[in-house]
Amino acid sequence: MSPARSSPLLLVVSALFVTVLLTSNLIAVKLVAFGPLTLPAAVVVFPLSYLFGDVLTEVYGYAVARRVIWLGFASNLVFVLFILAAGALPGAPGAWSPNDQAAFERILGFTPRLLVASLIAYVAGEFLNSFIMARLKIASEGRWLWSRTISSTLIGQGVDSAIFITIAFAGVLPNGVLLRTVLYQWGFKTAYEIVATPVTYAVVSFLKRRERQDPFDIGTDFNPFRLAT
Repeated sequence: MSPARSSPLLLVVSALFVTVLLTSNLIAVKLVAFGPLTLPAAVVVFPLSYLFGDVLTEVYGYAVARRVIWLGFASNLVFVLFILAAGALPGAPGAWSPNDQAAFERILGFTPRLLVASLIAYVAGEFLNSFIMARLKIASEGRWLWSRTISSTLIGQGVDSAIFITIAFAGVLPNGVLLRTVLYQWGFKTAYEIVATPVTYAVVSFLKRRERQDPFDIGTDFNPFRLAT
């Protein structure tokens, strides 16, 4: 069994990746002020999924990152279905009021449009991020990790923000507001990744030493739908 398949550290990184995704879903409903910007609270957490995606691709390779990305997708979908099922169950008379139900649905409910927007944006953004990381690693011969993490995040987060905001709010927000929202989220998430670059370096360096591997995806099939190694 290869280190990528058996490593306890890979399980830890994968678990953190999935936890970030599920937490982002829960806290996205709260809007917070960052100076003049109003953004969902998830922008504090969700960019970490790109940090962990960078780590997975850099230390374990694209094929492993691809499986973890799909694991995150499946976990997210199951998580949402369980919450929807819980919301549909009848409340206990006297212990669960209509106000309680409204609060539950307000915080944990998912409209079909937002759910579709979130899932499509996640898959497109994460796979672009991982693909660019892997290709730039080959092109740079493993040097300049900072350039790979920032470049992949610029594109991955840009596509993620554009897809999510457009699908979720097109026809609801004026076009000018829609564009500004995309740019604000994109800028904030990218700045987050840049600030977190020292953390990425530290985690990658630690894992490479412990795992004793530094894979290059030469000859890798980058088809996102191929789950076999």
